[in-house]
Amino acid sequence: MDFDNIGESIKDSRNRLKLFQLDGQIINVKAFKIPNVINQVVYNFFRKSKAQRSFEYANKLLDLGIGTPAPIAFYEFKTPLLFKKSFYVSEQLDYDLTYRELTKDFGIPDYDIILRAFTRFTHTLHKKGIHFLDHSPGNTLIKKNGDSYDFYLVDLNRMKFGNMGFDTRVKNFSRLTIHKSMVEVMSDEYAKCTGEDYNRIFELMWKETEDFQERFYRKKRLKKRLKFWKSTSN
Repeated sequence: MDFDNIGESIKDSRNRLKLFQLDGQIINVKAFKIPNVINQVVYNFFRKSKAQRSFEYANKLLDLGIGTPAPIAFYEFKTPLLFKKSFYVSEQLDYDLTYRELTKDFGIPDYDIILRAFTRFTHTLHKKGIHFLDHSPGNTLIKKNGDSYDFYLVDLNRMKFGNMGFDTRVKNFSRLTIHKSMVEVMSDEYAKCTGEDYNRIFELMWKETEDFQERFYRKKRLKKRLKFWKSTSN
């Protein structure tokens, strides 16, 4: 497959996404960025690649009854010493929206129903011992199914599996929104799911949300300064 010259591009940034037709089926191919030299050695000898982890985690999610676009394959290109390109291939899923739209448009039909259903979905992940480390706005696809909604995880290469304590479970919501009103709804629904006190959940969830935003923007400011210093030193 000539990834660079054919296919329909749907994302072209650090990692690239393209759609291809294969035997009458639309497939989604994710091309991971070539890692730095140190990680090229690490991925070649000591650690599974992001593509391999995505494939294996997708199969594990499906075994656990969690939605994700059906995995097809992963491909890796290596030299004897260094790891180079890798690709993860899955079926292209026809979906209606992502969680990200919920953070931008509060007028979406069934808004409250969807947000509460998403919270119950996250609770199901936690009950099944799935710690999705990239639980962020663009990584949950939402598909309307009659009067209900189904959820599908994407960008799967960072996950842990095992029992999760209360703090870890609540902290898992911290990257999802900047809006206090959404945190209030998710805290309320998560309290109903777990039987835990709403105020305890909300206070921790909002604190972790604020802390994440502070770290995010601090990192962004640092990158901007470094870019400025590099441009002025040339």
